[in-house]
This record gives sequence, structure tokens and C-alpha cells, in this order.
Amino acid sequence: MSTNNHPILGEITADEFLSEYWQKKPLLIRNAIPNFIPPIEGDDLAGLSLEEEVESRLVIGDDWQLEHGPFEESRFETLPNRNWTLLVQGVDLWVPEVADLLKSFDFLPAWRLDDIMVSYAEDGGSVGPHFDYYDVFLLQGSGQRRWQVGQLCTADDLHTDNTRLKVLKEFNAVEDWVLNPGDMLYLPPKIAHHGVAIGECTTFSVGFRAPAATEMLDDLATELLSRDLTPNHLTDPPLTAAMAEQPISTSYIQRVKALLQETLDDEQMLGEWFAQFMSAPKYPPLVDMTEEVRTATLENRAADGEERTYSHYVNGQKQD
Repeated sequence: MSTNNHPILGEITADEFLSEYWQKKPLLIRNAIPNFIPPIEGDDLAGLSLEEEVESRLVIGDDWQLEHGPFEESRFETLPNRNWTLLVQGVDLWVPEVADLLKSFDFLPAWRLDDIMVSYAEDGGSVGPHFDYYDVFLLQGSGQRRWQVGQLCTADDLHTDNTRLKVLKEFNAVEDWVLNPGDMLYLPPKIAHHGVAIGECTTFSVGFRAPAATEMLDDLATELLSRDLTPNHLTDPPLTAAMAEQPISTSYIQRVKALLQETLDDEQMLGEWFAQFMSAPKYPPLVDMTEEVRTATLENRAADGEERTYSHYVNGQKQD
């Protein structure tokens, strides 16, 4: 790996970033992309959210009410003048210029990259104070966003009653920054953060895959079954008659643990499975799309004999 300064990391080298910040502490990078011109703006993002193939969400109001797309054009006409956010996942799959941003993160393994989510927010728009279980780079597109960064969190810190979003019960800010176009904030997993739009703005969120152990075990079990391996069955520990009336003994649990560890003690098999698991596309149907189909979807093919284009919305009002 090169130890030269990496352009998107500002004054530090890639090795310095990986040793001092990656999965350890936040980093604000001013002017990470000088003179940054966002490759997609709010109008086109709203257009993408009309499509069935695109995963999108709206978060509205101080209580962060959540709606899932695809949306109708009329929904944008009825939104309030402020305090809402549109989020669209996997924009790199639809807009080549957005995908090009991934090249700036070549100091990290390509198989760790997940996707680029792009958000558009009106003034005051927010998804609430929260944390993620994965690493994320937040690149400011147009406008400004205020980011506050807080404490290290666990699942116990989340609200469970007032919203479908994973909003924190308490948020204790320790850093407070306003990001301008081209500025970027790196956040490790489980670090609380809260972003609020100052006027209209867009944010490009570059996320990295961090699968849960349960998710990996589920996929690995499917892989093991597909290999038609010779089964290795559970055997009993030394038994006594008294054990028939007792709860399952710890000796049984140790046998189960040893059996599972023996099954997993195959580094070649684990390596093959893990490479396949981590390189599997997040949206498999989109990968199989031809460029022609993708383009046709983006252009929202003619409806009722007339070409339909994405409407433009400013402050919740449709602009012809």
C-alpha cells in the first residue's frame, strides 16, 4: 500500500488514517474534494425515488416519521416547506458519475465497500441522532449540513417506541462542525451522530459492509448444505442415570461447541465462502440489468404516449 498522502484524506496518509482512525475515532477532512460539483442533485434524486427498482425513504418532521418508496410525484407536492429528508440507496448503481466517487477510496479493500446512499434535505431536515454498525464517510454535496458527533453506543441506547427509525434515547455531542461542499466526515461504527440541513443540501454517504454474525452463520449454513458434506453427528458425553432427570448439562454444551468448531475448522472452505459472501451484490437484479434497460428506467419511459420527465421541486412546491 502506498504511504503517500491520499487526495481524499487531506494532510494524512492512507496508512496513518488506517492505523489511527479506521474503526477507532472520527475524522473531519476539510476540502476532501476541492471544488466538488455533486454528480446528482435533489431533483434527479426525487426522480430515482419514483422507480420500483430503487430503495428510497422519506423522513419527515421533528418526530422523524418514516415513509418507504417508491413514491408518486404527487407526494413531493404535499411535503412541507422544511424539515424533511429524502434518502436513496445504491445511487452508484444508477449514476456512473456517483460510482466514480468509489475510486477515491481505493486505500480500502474493494470487497468492503457497500454502496453510496445520497440524501437530499430541506432546511432542518434530519434522520435524528443515531449510530450505525458500519464505517461511513459523509461527503457534503451541495449546501451545508451541521454534524454533531457524540458518544460510543450500544443497542440499549436506542428508542423503541416512538419511531421506526433507530433514534437514540440520549445524545451527548462532543464535536460540532458545519460541512461545506467537498468536506467529508469519517465515522467509525457505533459512534453517535446527528446531521441537520442548513438550507437545502445533499450528502453522499459511502458505507462499508459489516455483516452480523447471525447473518454470516445463516449464509454459511446454506453453503455447507449445498456442499453435501459427510455429516458429523453429535455424540453424548459420559452419562449417568441421574442426568435423565436433570437439565441439559454443560458437558453437552461443550460437545455442541466442539462439534461446530470442528465443522468450521476448514480455512479453505471458509475463505471460499467468505469471498463469495462479501462480493455478492446488494441488489442482484440490478447487476443483471443491461445498460439499455437501466437507461430506459432512469428516463422513465413514455407514459400514455408522452415522455415523462422528472419534476423539479423546491421547498415542497412543484416547479414547471
